[in-house]
Amino acid sequence: MLVAVVVGSGIAAQQLSPNDVGLQLLQNSTATVFGLTVLIVIFGPISGAHFNPAVSLADWFLGRRMGGGLSLKELGTCVASQTLGAIGGSVLANAMFDVGTSISSKERVTPGHLLGEIVATAGLVLLIFSLAATKRSSLAAPAVGAYIGAAYWFTSSTSFANPAVTAGRIFSDTFAGIAPGSAPAFVAAQLIGAAAGVGLLVLLFPTDSRAAQDVVVPQTADKRA
Repeated sequence: MLVAVVVGSGIAAQQLSPNDVGLQLLQNSTATVFGLTVLIVIFGPISGAHFNPAVSLADWFLGRRMGGGLSLKELGTCVASQTLGAIGGSVLANAMFDVGTSISSKERVTPGHLLGEIVATAGLVLLIFSLAATKRSSLAAPAVGAYIGAAYWFTSSTSFANPAVTAGRIFSDTFAGIAPGSAPAFVAAQLIGAAAGVGLLVLLFPTDSRAAQDVVVPQTADKRA
């Protein structure tokens, strides 16, 4: 559903404002802010709102340090589910707008774009885990939505910040797409950003970071994403 929101709103923006890329980005980012916030509210109690392999990987890493978080098996299940779900969301969005599923030809790799992905992902990971570390995970839905909305505009890459979303967006040759050749570099930058975010967490919250596990948001059942 997250990728359906991103790709679907991108297609709608492209159709509604074909000659104004800035307006397209505004429409796309606004829909993503609201859609992501709602999805975190819906799926947080079920899975901890693990939509992002970079976040799940950080959760697993912090859990190894603290004796909690995702297990390696759960991490693998999460990443596979996130990636398949992202591809399915892209296919769904294409079908809703009758554009057909096709491989994107939109090349995005430049040094600036990759730096943007590092910054965007580092900030996202720091935000999510700092909320968990300071027992404010109830704010995750609006905070994460707001951050991604802002990062659409202050990063040159428009803040993919999610390896699964990157994979899903390959399958739509539209405003929100990314060419297969650009995706590996984006994913690598996102993983570097995730590592930087974890490093900043430990630096800024040296004591509280011990509690930063089982995120994105608290679950009502005793289970992990």
